[in-house]
Amino acid sequence: MYPLLPLAIAAREQGHDIVYAVDAGFQEPVRNLGFTPVDAGMSIWDAFKVANSSHGTPEFRREMLRQTAVDAFGSVLPRRFVEDLTPIVQQNKPDLVVFEIINPGAGVVALQAGIPAVCHGFGKMDDTLVPEAMRDLFLEYVAELGISLPNGQHYGLGSPYLDVFPPSLQDLTYLSGVQRIPMRPVPFAEPGELPGWVVEHARPLIYLTFGTAFANEDVLRTAIAGLSEVDAEVLVATGPLVEPSALTGVPGNVHVLPWVPQADLLAHADLVVHHGGAGTTVAAMAFAVPQVVLPQGADQFRNAEIVANAGLGAQLVGEQFTSDAVREAVGTLLHSTDVRTAVDGIAAEIAAMPHPDDVVPKLVELAG
Repeated sequence: MYPLLPLAIAAREQGHDIVYAVDAGFQEPVRNLGFTPVDAGMSIWDAFKVANSSHGTPEFRREMLRQTAVDAFGSVLPRRFVEDLTPIVQQNKPDLVVFEIINPGAGVVALQAGIPAVCHGFGKMDDTLVPEAMRDLFLEYVAELGISLPNGQHYGLGSPYLDVFPPSLQDLTYLSGVQRIPMRPVPFAEPGELPGWVVEHARPLIYLTFGTAFANEDVLRTAIAGLSEVDAEVLVATGPLVEPSALTGVPGNVHVLPWVPQADLLAHADLVVHHGGAGTTVAAMAFAVPQVVLPQGADQFRNAEIVANAGLGAQLVGEQFTSDAVREAVGTLLHSTDVRTAVDGIAAEIAAMPHPDDVVPKLVELAG
């Protein structure tokens, strides 16, 4: 949801009406921003439970994550989103539908209703973004609806594509078959207070997060053990799955909080250690912050590889992820002039991309 909000804000500021379709768990921040939210879809965790129930396992199990994600994003979520959004579109009759690349249900509804649609990306777009099994499930569903899609770009539905990934890292050949609209990724965070010491920190500031879905005590403790030996201040955001009080015995340079306004924090961070979620990866690029990526699942492995190959940081995958390896990687990156040059370069490239304010008029043209 967060990557789409800067565009929604820009459109509203230019006088357009926004109806934001999202599941109930995300409606409060949408409402707090002054948008009108409507119910559509379900939470990812509920979709995972529905997906697992088809395999006789109603509860989420981490060892089944890949199959669960294939079923949830290939079938469960698009089917539910189409079911919920169809009457909303019929009632509101929007001039344009903007849908996110891994949630194509809204795009399907637009196709059925004959409404122009635009696909909003979030990272590198190539044939590895959507696993083949996930793509096949989705194609089975659209075939049931009597919809035929152009070859390739199945999740984008062949729609114009809002590309928020730096062009030097994007697979532009893969996107050559669609109308690509570059747009600067604007990191978004819900309003919140940063600790006072963050702005005034004298030592390097390292930010540690595993996002909202992949944090657990073990991975946090392993990372903290390595970071605690670095001459730096470490701010840990545990996320909703881990209580900060569970991480006892941390040294004085480690500050544990349940949540921080990430976009605000990254403006002050000297390095971020994270799971490799697309939002955090691109936000760190935008703020010229070196990264140590510790991928846990989903698209995080490809994001970790992109960061490492571009010289923007390091990746520690699988058994490489140890507290010693974290300490060594962080120590190297904090003092690397090559990494500093690389992150400054990618941040400048992102800053040169068209702002959402500049993209809105193009969307108006698409809406006819």
